[in-house]
Amino acid sequence: MKVLQFTVPVALDKSIIVQQDVLPYFYPHLHRHQEVQLSWIQQGEGTLVADNNMHTFRSNEIFWLGANQPHIFKSDPGYFLPRSRKKIMALVIFFNPEGALSAFFNLPEIKQLKNFIQQRQGGFKVPASQTTAISGQMLRISNSTGVEQLMHFVELLRLLASCPDITPLASGSNKVTVSDHDGIRIGNIYNYIMQHYDKAITLEDAASQVHMTPHAFCRFFKKHTLHTFVSFLNEVRINEACKKLTDGNYDNIATVAYTCGFNSITNFNRVFKSVTGKSPSQYLNSYFENPALGNK
Repeated sequence: MKVLQFTVPVALDKSIIVQQDVLPYFYPHLHRHQEVQLSWIQQGEGTLVADNNMHTFRSNEIFWLGANQPHIFKSDPGYFLPRSRKKIMALVIFFNPEGALSAFFNLPEIKQLKNFIQQRQGGFKVPASQTTAISGQMLRISNSTGVEQLMHFVELLRLLASCPDITPLASGSNKVTVSDHDGIRIGNIYNYIMQHYDKAITLEDAASQVHMTPHAFCRFFKKHTLHTFVSFLNEVRINEACKKLTDGNYDNIATVAYTCGFNSITNFNRVFKSVTGKSPSQYLNSYFENPALGNK
């Protein structure tokens, strides 16, 4: 698993790429590309890693990812089981504001939209209140061609630029430049933690995945993720706990704590509050009162 730099295939007569994905699980590699990406998760759930930040994703959510922003939509473990019948569906729009569309974005009438794109390099999640309007416009783009498609695209950008209360997926001040070589190592660590978060993971275990001493690993991990190994592991575990709590498939909070790798409910409660700002019960109450605000 690495930070793969690749070019999204573009037809010679297209400046906007529309892709409909129906797969057993999302593309499982940390990657980046020159194109801005807008993904409507029509079916599926898991964890989105954008730069060095983690976010839960569920069906009917829409995410904007900036150009060259390292990311991975990591499907939940159940999607990778040998006999799994799960599948994901997503409508994805790619465009490169510095490529074929560069002259268009240099038009004075488009300056506001160009500024919006430049200000959203850290990505964002479309507010739940705007999901219906944005997904509808994405469908119009998918179902059109030529000039009509371009007109729908401009309207999509206008709608996105007018969205209220946009919170970045990754802060611009916290963005970390990652080389492909270091990206391989970070990808391996991310993958290992996400596959084993429910078990005891030591610093030595993680360091061995990238063939480093624990001391060198600590310095490397903090430099490239702005997290300590323990804080990152805790965020993965709490992110998974949030999903399990709100899915309602577990009898009680203690069961969720133990299935997410915590060996005591006291430690779970302490870490949960430090990550989310709420106790598990407060988080549940806020989620079911307002799911859009309850999501971590």
